[in-house]
Amino acid sequence: MITLKINNKQIQVTEGTSVMKAAQQMGIEIPNMCWHDELEHFTSCMVCMVKDQSNGKLFPSCSVKATEGLDVLTSDNEIKESRQTALELLLSEHVGDCEAPCQIGCPAHMDIPRMNRLIAAGKFDEALKVVKKDIALPAVLGRICPAPCEGACHRKTVDEPISICLLKRIVGDNGNETEIPSIKKTGKKVVVIGAGPAGLAAAYYLQLKGVQVTLIDKNEKAGGLLRTSLSEEILPMDVLDKEIDLILKTGVEFQGAKEINAEVFASLKNEYDAVILASGKIDENSETFELSATSKGIVADRNTYQTSDGKVFAIGNVLRASRLAVRSVGQGKEVAFSVMQFLNQQEIKGEPRLFNSRFGRLVADEFAEYIKESVEGKRVFPETGGRTGFSKEEAIAEANRCLHCDCRAIDDCKLREYSDQYQVDQKRFKTSKRRNITKQINHGSVVYEPQKCIKCGICVRLTEKYGENLGFTYIGRGFDVEIGVPFNEELNKGLTETAVKVAEGCPTGAISLKK
Repeated sequence: MITLKINNKQIQVTEGTSVMKAAQQMGIEIPNMCWHDELEHFTSCMVCMVKDQSNGKLFPSCSVKATEGLDVLTSDNEIKESRQTALELLLSEHVGDCEAPCQIGCPAHMDIPRMNRLIAAGKFDEALKVVKKDIALPAVLGRICPAPCEGACHRKTVDEPISICLLKRIVGDNGNETEIPSIKKTGKKVVVIGAGPAGLAAAYYLQLKGVQVTLIDKNEKAGGLLRTSLSEEILPMDVLDKEIDLILKTGVEFQGAKEINAEVFASLKNEYDAVILASGKIDENSETFELSATSKGIVADRNTYQTSDGKVFAIGNVLRASRLAVRSVGQGKEVAFSVMQFLNQQEIKGEPRLFNSRFGRLVADEFAEYIKESVEGKRVFPETGGRTGFSKEEAIAEANRCLHCDCRAIDDCKLREYSDQYQVDQKRFKTSKRRNITKQINHGSVVYEPQKCIKCGICVRLTEKYGENLGFTYIGRGFDVEIGVPFNEELNKGLTETAVKVAEGCPTGAISLKK
């Protein structure tokens, strides 16, 4: 056995154990991109750097064996900077979007590509679950939203954008919402003042987090401007009432026809654990509620929505006038994260957002690559007219036009996770025009996107270990090296036995399972 120190704590390990594995035995996870438990080390990513405290030198923990008396440090500013640089170098050649442009363009940050795929598969109920994670009023917004997401859609560059709003509408109209799951109550109480789109969304998402919400409005019915400023032709009241009822069924208590003056506001602050102000136009609210404000609206942190009174949060048109209901609904969802952090006495950061790789617009040479996972043809229009919306058949046809721009590994990509953790600058080492994206999809189980590859070699070593006839190999030399199937053979010839194992081992979304 060998005795060494890691972060000033002694540990004994068997001879031949790498420093990385020794650290793991102590419960210390060192970031790594090219390591795979089934394979010998292959030092390439340089993300796993640690420091020898005896001489101050950095070394890769995956390839250096533990030695008697070694004194290792796994984290300090120099180590962090080294890992950050290593990640930025990997990103300098990485071409791919983590989140699709449509999702980034949506003020509520809805997972549009996932909704599209479920609709294309005819799974409208499952699509509704995806939508309502971010948008509490899908049928309403599917009728009135000006669709900034469609302006960002990559398909727009090819021919015409996906009809995202109409797809969201049919999901809201026809998706069956399952029963509200049993939610453990936190014992906390929050009051939301204003039952327009922002207040309704805030109440909905907080109630689902186990907070008892009281929703107050000066009008007898909830809905705010959605109820009073739109015609029945644009937004039928039965559609609005249905979605409001679904929100109230979560357990939200609604109190209508209740005016809020300074005395009532002070009483609510004493009675509730937090207050969310979503009462529409600013008017004289700032003076009534003694909150910092300008002529444009109440002053609140742009990320957390916390006001000058730490117990009070403000969303929607009290911040600044806007007729974009989807923005208000998005703020309602986001403020729920901030309020929960406040109630749990955590640092108030708002909704978590991970690092997001972006490559910009598609170029003409990439159109055919993206169409491989889509269908030809311009957007579908409802046969009976736009006001009536899609039939299910039309919706499925339109959803199939989605180009699948988001990354399949969006939830388990090491490159994204570490890039977020180390706050990298994706453009730091960008020195040349980006490579054009290509997709290899001629395989029953996996898709290979070479421009997302970081050349870690895991796929090469796995296919060699498991005896693939062709497998993967390094092609070319120097900066031009790529990983692919030798002899320019098709993907299905290279991965005959190990496709799933290779996809599961890939640290990015370069090789991913199709499903």
